[in-house]
Order: sequence, then C-alpha cells, then structure tokens
Amino acid sequence: MVDHRDNAAAADPAPDRPTDFIREIVEQGRKAGKHGGHVHTRFPPEPNGYLHIGHAKAISIDFGIAEQYGGLCNLRFDDTNPVKEETEYVEGMKRDIHWLGYDWGDRLFFASDYFEQLYDWAVALIRKGKAYVCDLSADEVREHRGTLTEPGRESPYRNRSVEENLALFARMRAGEFPDGARTLRAKIDMAAPNVNMRDPIMYRILHATHHRTGDAWCIYPTYDWAHGQSDSIEGITHSLCDLAYEIHRPLYDWFLDELGVHHPQQIEFARLNMTHTVLSKRKLIRLVREGIVRGWDDPRMPTLCGLRRRGYTPQAIRMFCDRIGVAKRDSVVDVGLLEHCLREDLNKRAPRVMAVLRPLRVVIENYPDGIVEQMEAMNNPEDPGMGTRLLPFSRVIYIEQEDFREDPPKKFYRLAPGREVRLKHGYLIRCTDVVKDAEGTVVELRCTYDPQTRGGSSPDGREVKGTLHWVSAGQAVEAEVRLYDHLFAESDPAKLEGEEVAGLINPGSLVVVKGCRVEASLACAAPSESFQFLRQGYFCVDPDTRPGAPVFNRVVPLRDSWAKMEKTGGQ
Repeated sequence: MVDHRDNAAAADPAPDRPTDFIREIVEQGRKAGKHGGHVHTRFPPEPNGYLHIGHAKAISIDFGIAEQYGGLCNLRFDDTNPVKEETEYVEGMKRDIHWLGYDWGDRLFFASDYFEQLYDWAVALIRKGKAYVCDLSADEVREHRGTLTEPGRESPYRNRSVEENLALFARMRAGEFPDGARTLRAKIDMAAPNVNMRDPIMYRILHATHHRTGDAWCIYPTYDWAHGQSDSIEGITHSLCDLAYEIHRPLYDWFLDELGVHHPQQIEFARLNMTHTVLSKRKLIRLVREGIVRGWDDPRMPTLCGLRRRGYTPQAIRMFCDRIGVAKRDSVVDVGLLEHCLREDLNKRAPRVMAVLRPLRVVIENYPDGIVEQMEAMNNPEDPGMGTRLLPFSRVIYIEQEDFREDPPKKFYRLAPGREVRLKHGYLIRCTDVVKDAEGTVVELRCTYDPQTRGGSSPDGREVKGTLHWVSAGQAVEAEVRLYDHLFAESDPAKLEGEEVAGLINPGSLVVVKGCRVEASLACAAPSESFQFLRQGYFCVDPDTRPGAPVFNRVVPLRDSWAKMEKTGGQ
C-alpha cells in the first residue's frame, strides 16, 4: 500500500515557515536520505467519540508537516473496539477534519481493513514461538504483571507448544470460547523494566458486532497490536503520537522487528492541556451521557462540533495551533490564547451590528412622530470593502438597561438625568425625565435630541464622552441570546475527578436572555453567520434560529486579556 508518489524532491520549508523539534528530525532524515526523502504521516483517531481541540493540534501537526514537505497524510480510524465505536463518530470526525480545511484525498483507511493481515501476522509470531494463547482472566493477568519495582510472573500457559497455540488461536477465531476466556499474548519478557513489554495482550475474545465488519470476527486486536502494523501497511514514514505513546514505542518496535516489515519512525510530542477545559474523552462522554451538557455539540464543549456551533472559525483554531507550537514537554495553555486568536480572526471578517440584550425604552420627545430616518453605518471598519448598510432611526428606540443610571457613580459616562450622550451613527440625546413602574423600576426614559448632530457629530465641538449602541423600536427584531462562558470555573482541569463532575460546572456557563432586540438586518441571518454586536462581543447564529426569530450564541466577549498580557509582557 506504500504510495509516497514523488515528494522526495519537495523543497525544504521556507525560513518563515514554523519549525520545531519534529520538523528538525524530519529535515535531518530527509537530508540523510531516510525513507528516500519521503514524508508520509497519518492521523489515527479511535471512532469512540467526537474530536476536540486537542485533536485539532494533532491534526495540524500530522497534516501540516505532510503538506509542508510535499508529502501525504492518511486518515485512518483505529477501530479495534466494537463495543465503543460507531459510524456516527466516523462521519462526525470526517466532517470536523474537512471543516478545519484538511483533506486526505483517496487515503481513508480503517484498522479493520487489516484484520486478516493482522491475524496472519499473529499466526506468524506463534510459529516463531513469540506468541501464545493464555487462559488467565483479566484480573489474573494484572496480578501476574508485577509492578514498577517488582518483576511480573510468567503465565502457567506461557510454554504451550506452537501446535497447541495455533489450534487454540484458530478455535478462538471460530468462536468456540466465551468472552474473556482466552487471550493471545506476545512472549517477550515478564521481568522487563517497561511493564508494556511483559507479555502484552494482542487479541481478546469479544462477541460484538463491529460497525464495519459486522459479525465476521469475534476476536479483536488490541490497539497496541494493530497500531504499529497499520502504520507499516500504509507505508507511513513518520508516526507522530502524543507523549502517552512514548512508553509503548519499544513494544511497537519489537512487533515490527519480529515481523521484519516496514518500520515507521515514531516521534512523540506533548498533547494539548488548556485551562478551564477537560479533554479526557472518557470525561467528555460522561458529560454527554449524564445530560450535564446538551450533547457533543453543546457550545460549551471543547469538541470541534461544539466550537463550530458556538461560532469558532477553522482559521482561528489553526492560528491557535500554530501559535502554541510543538513541544516535547507537557504544559498548560491559557484558554485566553484561543479566545485571542478567535477575536483576531473575527475582527477582520465579522460585520458590526446593533443589538440590545436587555432593552430600556427611550422616547425622543422632540423627534417627529411617524418619521423613520435611515442612518448609514459601516459594516466593518477593518475592511471597507464590506461596504455599508442603513439603520432605521425613529422617535422610540431601545438602549441597554446598564447604560442608564439614575444616580451615576464617578466615571460613569453613559446616560443619566440631565446628561448628554452620543448614539452610534445617530444623534446626540439628553435625558430629561425618568418613568418608573409601581415598584420603582425604571421602565422608560424621556429624552431630547439635537437635530444638528446627525451621524453622532457635534458641530459646535462640545465634548460628549459616552457613546451608546441602540436599535429603533419599531423595526427591531426580537431575538434570543445565549451567553456562554467556560464550562468549568476551576482553571485546573485535573480537578475533574471522581463523582464531582456536576459540582464543578460553572453555574454561569450558560445564561439565556430572551426578549433581546437586534437590528432589522439580522431578521433572516443564517445559522453559522458571525457578527460583532457593538460593545457586546462576537456572536454567531445558532442552528436553533428560525426566520424572524433569530437565536445567537455569544462566541466570545470583546475584552481580550491575552492581548493585554502580550502588550505588557505578561505583567
């Protein structure tokens, strides 16, 4: 299956391309003529959940390095556990990878494609006396394995004859034994310092229907047995893994050397750890199954489908992966960097619009009744090519409740009795009266406007410090806004242990605000469209939206603490 095509002559990366220890290893190997100068990587997820932001880092490394060196990258699903794997996850992962902007061409593979070859190779190891059928239970295997300081004990079945092992293994495949009755183990060294080398299990009996092979098999290869050999079959040159697989590398090497087949070079890198974020698939599955979140695509989840629904862009995620780089040592990345990358991307592409989340009615008493003016507003000052739009302005408008204080504190420059403020793209207005309900709550403001200040300018040069966003009451569209924050209030994801999952959820991770008012141009906004709500943050249209009844997710607030840290050197 080796298909490097002709990438050996690909030019070395330009000086401005990213570099790291993996790329340095690749470059050194290419200069030495290793693998004929070819670069062929793979991304090998297990289809037992959805991809998350940590996988995005691995994807960017696997596909990015192949692309940088004119090579190829396969997508291979390591589907060796039918109990946990589903076609739904396969299709979801394919969508997510394509969404990030990567493509595997015609190189979509599954470990299950190689089940017959893996079986034949297992038989070959039995014939060499390097594998045996063991009758110990799972608990007994663990007991015999020993500890980090004590050697293991040999299985009483370790010295079965080749003929007996071949016969038993064939009967295992034929389905003659119940689940867990026997395993096939490699015969290596029960006293090896590396516990993974102490006669690891290669096959277990599992009468379960596989999402691709159906009931054709009742024995399934373990991940450790299938992984390296699958790489070999596909002609992978650089097997890039996270650090968790470093201790497994001697075992992968042993299998490949004993079989005498193509031997990829395995290189390990640090996986992504991020503040306020849990990336353990087991824990994410628990959040979904226990209904703590609304599903894998809940916008608070670190899954790629969740981030996509919230409004993250593939460009921002790829920018983030480039900036965190590739390291050999584990560390924790501040989630603020991911948010900063998103703001940087959306700042360039998101149109600016008006939205009032908690409306306060304002009546401009000296403005003509029944008149609607159209105010010209720029869609994005970062990109004049995005043009302008018209905003309706009328006698009755809405502003944010928090933009008015009856008894304003010092340095409060927004609206207050007797005070003048600027309406963005509108006029200067002055508050003349306050209307309250029976409970004393402010429900309406009475104001006057200066007709000479259209567009928010002040011809006489008088100073007005406050500028407010607003919408015209008669033309505004009612909307629902979902304000998302970190799912976990704790910054250390390692604290998510035991039975305390629900107790660690940030109670403010989702606040639903109904009765918001947005400008008329958003009435038919389509799902996944992104906007900057002036003074509020970046928002994305949720799939729950309907014509005339839009639903928006807050992607990220405008405040960017990470940018401030960069400017001050982290002080």
